[in-house]
Amino acid sequence: MVRRNSFRLPKHPASVGLARRRVRDHLADWGHSAGDPALEDVVLLVSELATNAVRHGPLVDREFEVAVTALADGSCFIEVSDEGLAEPRPRPVADWEETGRGLHLVEHLAAAWGMWSRGRYGKTVWALVAAAP
Repeated sequence: MVRRNSFRLPKHPASVGLARRRVRDHLADWGHSAGDPALEDVVLLVSELATNAVRHGPLVDREFEVAVTALADGSCFIEVSDEGLAEPRPRPVADWEETGRGLHLVEHLAAAWGMWSRGRYGKTVWALVAAAP
């Protein structure tokens, strides 16, 4: 069975924690148990992608959208949409820098990830987290 939930949040730093909690709660309601490594990876990636939407989205953007889909094989598909048009790309990060590692985490933890344009309405950054073996 495929289950999907999406919700919009204000573009505010406090929304990142709320996005984590809502995704964790939805996945728990759908039978994913606490402590499941795949669940923890999904929550971490939602946090990173929501943080990027809050920090790097356009100033006029008031909200961003988070969607999580639990697939029949136990994997999860994450989507975070905002009105920004710039394509996110990992950048080199020095050891002393405090930010800039989010997309490196996404690359490492996701089975696949990318971005699709929503035309003049912005973009969606997505990630697929495979089920734990």
